Amino acid sequence: MKARSDELQVFISVIESGSISAAAEQFGQTPSAVSRTLSRLEAKLETTLINRTTRRMDLTEEGKFFLERARQILAQMEDLEERLSLRQQHPAGRLRINAAFPFMLHSVVPYVAEFRLLYPDIQLELNSNDLIIDLLEQSTDVAIRIGSLADSTLHARSLGSSPLNILASPAYLEQHGTPRRVPDLSSHTLLGFTQTETLNHWPLRHAEGDRLFIQPAVSASSGETLRQLAIAGEGIVCLSHFMTHDDIRKGRLKVLLPDANSGYRQPIHAVYYRNSQLALRIQCFLDFIQQKMAGYAA
Repeated sequence: MKARSDELQVFISVIESGSISAAAEQFGQTPSAVSRTLSRLEAKLETTLINRTTRRMDLTEEGKFFLERARQILAQMEDLEERLSLRQQHPAGRLRINAAFPFMLHSVVPYVAEFRLLYPDIQLELNSNDLIIDLLEQSTDVAIRIGSLADSTLHARSLGSSPLNILASPAYLEQHGTPRRVPDLSSHTLLGFTQTETLNHWPLRHAEGDRLFIQPAVSASSGETLRQLAIAGEGIVCLSHFMTHDDIRKGRLKVLLPDANSGYRQPIHAVYYRNSQLALRIQCFLDFIQQKMAGYAA
C-alpha cells in the first residue's frame, strides 16, 4: 500500500508541533489515533521514521530523509490544487512571507492594508528573520533578502535595488557640525553593524578607493536599531534608502556627502524553491511590492 497525503500531513505535524498530543489537537483527533497513523505510515514504508519514548521523539536518518521529501510533495500538491481552483485568475490562500525586520517594517507593513483590499482572499503570514533560513523547514513561500545572494540552489527574482546613504539627524549636525569631506568623518561618532563586516564599508570615494571601512563607536546587529540611534542624534550612519526614505522626506535624517557617494545600490531579491511557474498569490505579492519599491528606490 502507498502512503496517503493525510498520513504525510500527520507525520509533518508531529515533527513541527513537537509532540503527538499537539498534532492530535491540531487535527482534532486523539493522540492514540495520531500514533496509529504514524505506525501505519511506517508499516507502509517498512522503516522507522521516529524513535518514540515516553519523554522524547527523535527522527531517524530515514525520517529526516522522508520529512524533506514529504514537505516537497505536499507543497506540490498544494500548488496543484491551487492552480486547479484558481483557473479563473482569482488569487487565494495562505501566503507566508519572510523578510529581514527593517524591510518588513518599512517596505511591507505600510502596504498591507492596500494589498488586502486588492486581494482579500489571500491570508498573509508575515515573519521576520535577519538570517538566511531554510524555506522548506520554516514553511515559507517566499523570502525577501537584501544584498548579494550566495545560495545558487534558490530561484530568485530581482525586486530592484536600493541606494545606500550617509545620514545624520539635524540635532546631531547642529551639535557636532556637518562633515564636508570624507576625511572629516574621523572626528565624528559613527554608527555601524556588529556582525556583517561588509556593511561597515561605506560607499564613499576617497584617496584609497570608493569604499570606506569605518570603525563604529556604537555597533548594532539590526539596521532598525541603527536607524533609531541616528534619529535620536547619536551619530552618523549608513543605511539603505528603502528604510530611510520617509525619514529623509520628513527631515528626521539628512543626507551627507552626496558628491562623494560612489552610487552603490543594494540588490533586493525574492527567493523561493519552486522553479516552475509561481503560484498566483506569490506572483501578485511580488508584483505589488516591486511596484511599491519603484516609487522610492531612486
